[in-house]
Amino acid sequence: MLIVIAEATIDPSQREAMLALGKPMIEASRAEPGCLGYSYAFDLLSPPTMRITELWRDEAALKTHFATPHMAAFQAGLGRLSVSNLVLKSYLVDREIPFPR
Repeated sequence: MLIVIAEATIDPSQREAMLALGKPMIEASRAEPGCLGYSYAFDLLSPPTMRITELWRDEAALKTHFATPHMAAFQAGLGRLSVSNLVLKSYLVDREIPFPR
């Protein structure tokens, strides 16, 4: 499994625009073959900070995601917003283990 974590600062005055842009992206991404999870969240202690968490079956599924029309629409919309401090990270996970207790 491939985990993608993105973090960015969104201009607080554009929060609603980000929500409107993000909702169709989340819905379409979750419907993609190979998508195991896809969500956005704003940080409760730092409201301008948004995180995107993505879970993909493999790198091929993620690369297919990059070529979708909804990704192109999202990127075009994102270009019209004030987004800064963008950090993208990906992690390859080889197995799931029981949650430690």
